[in-house]
Amino acid sequence: MKLITLVTLTLLAGHGAAFAADDKAPFGSPQGPRAGWGLGVGVVVSSAEYAGEDRRIIPVPLVSYESERFFWRGISGGVHLYRQQGFSLDATLSARFSGIDKKDFGVRELAERGINRDLLEDRKDSVDIGLAAGWSGDWGKLDLGIKRDAGSASKALEGSVKYGYPVKLGGTRITPHAGVSFMSKKMANYYYGTLASEVARGVVDYRPGNAAVPVIGVDVMHPLNNEWMLIGGLSYRALPSKLKNSPLVEKDTNGSASLIFAVSRSF
Repeated sequence: MKLITLVTLTLLAGHGAAFAADDKAPFGSPQGPRAGWGLGVGVVVSSAEYAGEDRRIIPVPLVSYESERFFWRGISGGVHLYRQQGFSLDATLSARFSGIDKKDFGVRELAERGINRDLLEDRKDSVDIGLAAGWSGDWGKLDLGIKRDAGSASKALEGSVKYGYPVKLGGTRITPHAGVSFMSKKMANYYYGTLASEVARGVVDYRPGNAAVPVIGVDVMHPLNNEWMLIGGLSYRALPSKLKNSPLVEKDTNGSASLIFAVSRSF
């Protein structure tokens, strides 16, 4: 699954924008980040998971906005439903860049897995709606989320949990983090399995079922002055066996990595 978020990361670009916005307030502040805009540009480099898919190098805009009630961070936004004493609950809307056009698969690589590319269908990008909760304090930050595909792709659920602990080195903030993404059976089957319509055309029947995907990474934010900052992020997601064994996944692939480097200005 491409990261432009974590996997291609645009997902990481959105995370970087949120990370920069968070740094405007003390860590664990019950008020959360101050209101304002953030604008910037970055580059995401992501490795491939799908068979024959090329490594991606993608320039991405960074746009963030924070107010008392509404926020936008990269490719996701929403409404603050509740914020008090280090706890927040948000309703969210976000883009999902997890799809792939069938023409981006490698013909030879798929053939080695026993699949004719012409018999496949595109896996679509989509839009998710969901709820996100976060707790922060001197001990770090814990984030929980659940979202549902509200578009025309998998129409499935995905949950997530992530923990991060920021470390200050001079003016630089480094936040190692780890978490797990829980893909429902319907979602994992859509992006890593073969569809019923494809099976009817002669493609092998493969349905991995629900899957838990561990993710580790580190985020770095270094302010250049009161307005400009450098943002970096490195993330790796490890595929469980049921996803690695998919005929759509590159042979001997254990996971995928994403790297982002960006510069942003706050207003």
